[in-house]
Amino acid sequence: MIVGRKLPFAVVTKPTGAACNLDCTYCFFLSKDLLYPGSNQRMGEDQLEEYVRAFLDSQPDGPVTFNWQGGEPTLMGLDFFRRAVALGEEYRRSTQEVSHSFQTNGVMINDEWAQFLAENNFLVGLSIDGPKDIHDSFRVNKAGRGTFDQVVQGWRCLQRHGVETNILCTVHAANSGRPHDVYRFFRDELGAKFVQFIPIVERVTREQLPIVEQGWQSGADRTRLLYLQEGDAVTSRSVKPLDYGAFLSAIFDEWISVDVGKIFVQTFDATLSALFGQYTLCVHAPECGTGLAVMHNGDVYSCDHYVEPEYLLGNVSQRPFQEMLTSPAQREFGRSKRTSLPTQCQRCPVRWACHGGCPKDRFVKTADGESGLNYLCEGYKQFFEHVQVPILGMADLLRGGRAPAEIMTM
Repeated sequence: MIVGRKLPFAVVTKPTGAACNLDCTYCFFLSKDLLYPGSNQRMGEDQLEEYVRAFLDSQPDGPVTFNWQGGEPTLMGLDFFRRAVALGEEYRRSTQEVSHSFQTNGVMINDEWAQFLAENNFLVGLSIDGPKDIHDSFRVNKAGRGTFDQVVQGWRCLQRHGVETNILCTVHAANSGRPHDVYRFFRDELGAKFVQFIPIVERVTREQLPIVEQGWQSGADRTRLLYLQEGDAVTSRSVKPLDYGAFLSAIFDEWISVDVGKIFVQTFDATLSALFGQYTLCVHAPECGTGLAVMHNGDVYSCDHYVEPEYLLGNVSQRPFQEMLTSPAQREFGRSKRTSLPTQCQRCPVRWACHGGCPKDRFVKTADGESGLNYLCEGYKQFFEHVQVPILGMADLLRGGRAPAEIMTM
């Protein structure tokens, strides 16, 4: 039992490791199976119990959430998650409230899955990139065929059963030029209320680029590379910085006109929260280091984006979470997000909202030749400058005890 003050932290849990039933072309995480050659990429029952116990033991009192991701977590089967729910209840302290979230590609979601998720109050994130022609550009199965129809079928199933849901949409070369098509599809055709927009930035060395342009798929007939945070080149699938800024800005303009209080876009909510010193999105928090990743065998890494040997902190069977979280290496990992900001970022007028973005994307140089600028800097600056006045207006409404939605009538 860990005694003393427990620091709050989150864990992205990958019970299937990097194993997935899709071969999304831009999914660098597919390459992480190379870290575990010969593994079946599945969390065993004993490992599950050990992880649940250790996680709850290291968490403070109050709400505790298990975040199940992948790979594709549905590959574990329903019995695994029935056991996970039961173990959560068995090992939680009376002062803890356990909940579960689940990120899925949706292709295996049926009535049985949806009923279980609803009955156990799972928050389910479903990955979809927009209308069919956009989604099927990169989100393909092992045969290279688009998955849109299966994903939408899974979404409808979740809706029928009343599962709490959100959309995770990656922004890339195929959809960054069509912001209104993407947003209106989610809002008007899918009836989504909660949406996340995640930029695709596939960072590679220039030598790797010709190979990686083929994707990260697991086919045995092609060269495969382990994705590492190295290089200063990006794939053609990656979103261009100004395109990302324009994408977010166009959606914001529609949202601020008609959808405030009805549709919740993570980036917009996080920007408003930042004015109150609350950083709800790690990408734009001043520091990081409290979002760990656990692989199928219990290995713990500094972050979901840093599942690579240099950032391995230990294993849940050998080292308590709090010890890993407060280790000198992890503390420095978190602090360096702030301390490594180049001068250009330190002086930026929208630093309050951006804080340099995710360290994984800081691989270009500033105008003065200083290293450590975020690849998406131009897009972030464009977006945060574009929304600053209405966001400030919403903050003033909140301070006055009024609803932010009133901004639509001002």
